[in-house]
Amino acid sequence: MKPNFEIELLPEAVDFLEKLDAKSREKIYYNVKKSQFVNDNELFKKLNEVIWEFRTIYNGKVFRLFAFWDRIDGIETLVIATHGILKKTQKTPTKEIKKAEEIRRDYFLHKAKQK
Repeated sequence: MKPNFEIELLPEAVDFLEKLDAKSREKIYYNVKKSQFVNDNELFKKLNEVIWEFRTIYNGKVFRLFAFWDRIDGIETLVIATHGILKKTQKTPTKEIKKAEEIRRDYFLHKAKQK
């Protein structure tokens, strides 16, 4: 079965994941991988016009990895995970969404300069 999209983790997302205990990290990777094959709003959902989130609930904790789409070779199939948080409230903090938007903007600025 072919995945619906590819995923790239930016350095801040990797740093977040590396700081977690092994079991939590494994669960997050499992859910991220699963989201590539199934359409499930509990795993991967849109937060605003450009920012999405991967969501994992494990051991009573809610982990969020923020993401956005990119177009590679004309095909919109790449999701870039920007950074992660251990969520402490029901509502996703606005400052974290803004941070993901800034990372997205910087990503596309850097990409444009490379062309």
